[in-house]
Amino acid sequence: MSVGLSVGLGVSAALAAAAAMGPGAIDTALLSDESAADQWPSYGRTYSENHYSPLAEISTRTVSRLKLAWSHDLQVNQRVDSQPLEANGVVYVAVGLSIVQALDARTGQLLWRYDPKVADVAGIKLRPSWGIRGLALWQDLVIVATQDGRLVALKSATGKPAWSVQTLDEEDETSITGAPRVFNDKVVIGFAGGDRDKVRGALNCFDARTGKFLWRFYTIPGDPAKGFENEAMRMAAKTWSGQWWKLGGGGTVWNAMTFDPELNRLYIGTGNGSPWNWKIRNPGGGDALFVASIIALDANTGAYIWHFQTHPNEAWDYDATMDMVLADLHIDGSPRKVLLQAPKNGYFYVLDRNTGKLISDAKIGEVSWGKVDPKTGRPVEGRNARYQDGPALVWPGTYGTHNWEPMSYNPAKTVVYIPTIHQADSYDATGVDPKTWKPTLHGWNAGLGSSGSGASTIVVPVEQFSSALLAWDPVRQVRVWQVPTPGVVNGGVMSTGGGLVFQGHVDGTFNAYDAATGAKVWSFPAGVSVLGAPISYRVAGVQYVTVLSGPISGSAAATLPQSVKAGWRYRDSPRRVLTFALDGKATLPPSPSPAPETPLVSDQLRPEPARVAAGGTLFGIHCMTCHGVGAIAGGAAPDLRASPVVLDPGAFKQIVHDGALLTRGMPQFAELSDTDLTDLRHYLRAQAQPAAQH
Repeated sequence: MSVGLSVGLGVSAALAAAAAMGPGAIDTALLSDESAADQWPSYGRTYSENHYSPLAEISTRTVSRLKLAWSHDLQVNQRVDSQPLEANGVVYVAVGLSIVQALDARTGQLLWRYDPKVADVAGIKLRPSWGIRGLALWQDLVIVATQDGRLVALKSATGKPAWSVQTLDEEDETSITGAPRVFNDKVVIGFAGGDRDKVRGALNCFDARTGKFLWRFYTIPGDPAKGFENEAMRMAAKTWSGQWWKLGGGGTVWNAMTFDPELNRLYIGTGNGSPWNWKIRNPGGGDALFVASIIALDANTGAYIWHFQTHPNEAWDYDATMDMVLADLHIDGSPRKVLLQAPKNGYFYVLDRNTGKLISDAKIGEVSWGKVDPKTGRPVEGRNARYQDGPALVWPGTYGTHNWEPMSYNPAKTVVYIPTIHQADSYDATGVDPKTWKPTLHGWNAGLGSSGSGASTIVVPVEQFSSALLAWDPVRQVRVWQVPTPGVVNGGVMSTGGGLVFQGHVDGTFNAYDAATGAKVWSFPAGVSVLGAPISYRVAGVQYVTVLSGPISGSAAATLPQSVKAGWRYRDSPRRVLTFALDGKATLPPSPSPAPETPLVSDQLRPEPARVAAGGTLFGIHCMTCHGVGAIAGGAAPDLRASPVVLDPGAFKQIVHDGALLTRGMPQFAELSDTDLTDLRHYLRAQAQPAAQH
């Protein structure tokens, strides 16, 4: 397997200066120091993962002077909604197919670029296409986890690889989507894939200096006949039934991880059960540990300490992999060390991080599946919540009330700022026989609907979908304020010591809100959606704010048809780093005006109903994740309703079957027959008809 390619850009004065500074002394002490405000060297800035900057030069009083300081075009084709890092005057970004770029924090000058050549080696791991969400810094290393499963350490001064290790089975459909975390010379990384393959969730730990494997913690028990790795797996196995290990079980650690330097613990959030339909994977019932859980591990050994399950035996893709914030709160007159999380299921949880016990919970969005018992934290589900008696419309839907976009906690104000989603889904297991169901090879495997795709007769009220920025008091468990935001999804959040909350939106604006009132006090037209999480840092006495911008991407944003209204186009819209400072002097390069794609009008291929139906099933299994529901793309991938390639069977086969556009992130589907390809073309042309557009 190729270890990638590092491209040097010459020994310029800027590169020499950056090399001299380097991000040395990035260690556990620095990342534990909440007062170290000048840098943003870790995903949440510090180990608390609060996405809060104490810097106050940019404030409610001065924000009107905030202007663009510089921008940088990223020259990638894929998603750019990850979060940058900054250390000692250098901004590091990981975008697209795990491409890392280092930029001068004051000017935006490109210092080096590393391309791990993911498309050359990813194979079927390219298909989920969730992309990368961030990276890590440690001593003089920049550590990136590539989509195909490699963990690569780069020299921060040059971008040249120091070590590389493959963390995943190269033949399955697992892939990496989250940012690694580093502590005490250890680096941890999980993986995604619980919606597709027979995946058993796990977390892997390596030596951050050498890449040597140290330990692994499985989140789901394996085959009992082969024994259990530890007592935690033996305990978890008692909560499963049937032959769950043949399906993997799910519970992947695809996003959130938080290190606690005070207790020397690592908290990990786990994903959905696999498949979603619990009657298939766990037919006798039981909690199905550790799906949809927060787990505390010993940071030295990975040994289990405690767990809190947000939704036992979950059945709706209700992940608990959303970011986890560590805080010290006064509750009922006593100081408590707590962990805060807003997982997908619509509730906000405050846990005692010593014990994992629930302190309090509260509903932060519309919830129809039931309620949480305030004493135990266990859900009390309503009738047919698990769609066991037929189709069910459930709030929230699979994208959750809060997805992976980070929330922010302001310790000075004791307020959490959460990007929330208001969205429902219809779940239907009609026609699925749990005893005979088989997963679809190389497809999405929820175990729903007569075709396994989750198709339902219930009409989902998409006209009610929306998003909002929510300010939440975690002590009193009450709303402080809430403001509506454009579209169905919104960007990651950062709060600051200047009394501001920064967030980007799908409408192409980057915004600042008064942290006390929610009043919008500043907005910048970015020329494309802004969904990545912002960061702030100080170089040579100047406070900067940096965020990434690009066409809508990510699961909810990419697939929901409402996203097309923003008008961002895959081929035309820019992908940029934007950096702001008081009295900045830069001018944003021009961007194409937003406009939804216009479906191609042609009589060259007349859709046949039977082929349209067959093609629709194939599209839902293989294509919808990137190209959108109903082939209505929001910018994450080309809108195939407008593509002339669909009219050319030869060109269509070269791209879809033969992999002609692999390097641009378009996976290869060599298993599709000529009949399959024709069916897909009929479906796409049917979606381009006026009656199908919505």
